[in-house]
Amino acid sequence: MRLILAFFLAIGTPFLPAPDDATQVASLLKRFEGAYRSSKTLRADFLERYFDNGKELRAEAGIAYFSKPGKMRWEYLSPETNLYVVDGKWSWFYVPADHSVTRTPAKKSSDARTPLALLAGEMRVSRICKRVEAEPKSGATDPHRVVLRCALRGDHEIVPAGSTTQGMVPSSRSAYALFELNPENGQLLRVLVADPGGMQVEFQFKNWTFDPPLEAGKFQFLAPKGVAIVDGDLGTR
Repeated sequence: MRLILAFFLAIGTPFLPAPDDATQVASLLKRFEGAYRSSKTLRADFLERYFDNGKELRAEAGIAYFSKPGKMRWEYLSPETNLYVVDGKWSWFYVPADHSVTRTPAKKSSDARTPLALLAGEMRVSRICKRVEAEPKSGATDPHRVVLRCALRGDHEIVPAGSTTQGMVPSSRSAYALFELNPENGQLLRVLVADPGGMQVEFQFKNWTFDPPLEAGKFQFLAPKGVAIVDGDLGTR
């Protein structure tokens, strides 16, 4: 819990002024993509929060790692220790307290972290967004941040899959994501993945490290002895 509170104090005010026109949006997207495209590996501290119609259900914090092509590792440290790994082929969600791990083909995963795999890929926002627009001003204004709204492509089912938050599989129609950026360097500060049914998952990031040395084994998962492997999607558990 102390880790979560410390993250809130460090991340600051979440909203910002919107870009003025399509030219500025395109420029911000280019800066965002350029900030992450050249890095082979990434590391960041994260805070993840789940909401149902504006009511916060749960908050978790930890460290996220990304490696090209298509690999992620999310180490949850607070309030419970859990692990989410995408090895390029499979998505693994390991809950030590349950002595079980859920395994899903990475390309079929409906997990809310899936759109963030773009950080470990070609870093082309157009691969997950069919349309990107400026988000109007909302809440407290922070002159150092901007927000872009992404209309998600395809039949994304946005699942706020946390260590204990289960069974939340909202409609994919009109699902969107908000990308909050530092306009000066294009760094990602916050992502909000939302569904029209009222389900939302928010990721706040800080302390980005570009090209940290990461061993390949960090993105592999070997089930400990006695841990049951369950095939299926996180949203259907």
